[in-house]
Amino acid sequence: MKVYFLGTGTSQGIPVIGSHHSVCLSADEKDKRLRVSVWVETEKVSLVIDCGPDFRQQMLNSKCEKIEALLFTHEHSDHTAGLDDIRPFFFKQGAIPIYAHQRVLKNLEKRFDYIFETENKYPGAPSIIENEVVNNQPFTVNNETIVPVNAFHGSLQVFGYRIQDFVYLTDVKTIEACEIVKIKDCKVLVVNCLREEPHATHFNLEEVLHFISLVRPKTTYLTHISHLFGFHEEIQKKLPENVFVAYDNLEINI
Repeated sequence: MKVYFLGTGTSQGIPVIGSHHSVCLSADEKDKRLRVSVWVETEKVSLVIDCGPDFRQQMLNSKCEKIEALLFTHEHSDHTAGLDDIRPFFFKQGAIPIYAHQRVLKNLEKRFDYIFETENKYPGAPSIIENEVVNNQPFTVNNETIVPVNAFHGSLQVFGYRIQDFVYLTDVKTIEACEIVKIKDCKVLVVNCLREEPHATHFNLEEVLHFISLVRPKTTYLTHISHLFGFHEEIQKKLPENVFVAYDNLEINI
C-alpha cells in the first residue's frame, strides 16, 4: 500500500494569506502546507480521502491519474470545496463513486447541485455515484474493505477510515472507546494535531499523544497542522520515537 500526503495543512493552509508569521515566511518546503488530504493506493484500489480547494494542484503535484473512490470525512469546505475538479477523472473514467455520511451527501447536493443533477445536466459537469457511509458498517471498493471510524469534531460527527493496517483520522477532538477498538494496533496512524495550545474542535499535542498511547500504532504521522504549531523541524524535535510530522508530498509504503 502506498500513502501519499496531498496536503497536511489546516483550513487556511500555510502560508496564511497576508500573514507575516515566521512560519508563513519560512523557506522550508515542509512548512508550506496545502489543505489536508491523502491519496491511498493498494493492490485493489486507488482512492482519495477528502478533496479541498487545493485538489487540482494536489493531483498535478502527485501525478495521480486514476481515482476509483472519493471518501469524505465531513462537509467543511477545506475538505470538500474541490469536488468540481474531479472533472478530468470523470471524462476519462465515467461517474466517480463518492462515499460519505448521509448528512454530508445532502450538504454536497445543495452546494454542488449541478453535479448531482440527473435531468438536463450541463454537459461539462462531472457525475458522481453516491454511497452512504454508516457507522459500524464496513464497505468495499474494488474488493478492498474499508472500515469507517466514528469521531467528533467538536459537536460535529466526522468519519475516519481504516484500510488494512492504515488508519486516517482528521478534524478529531473526541472519540469513544468503542471506536478506538477498531483502530488499535494498526501499523500506520495518520491523525490531526493542530497546535500545542488547546482548541475547541481539534486535538492539540497533549491530546494526540494520549490518543496515540491508547491506539498503540507502530508509526504515527501528524497532519492538519496550523502555522501556530511552529516550524516543521522544531515540532519534530518535541515528538516521541515513531511519531512524525507529515508534510506535503510525503510518500510512505506500508
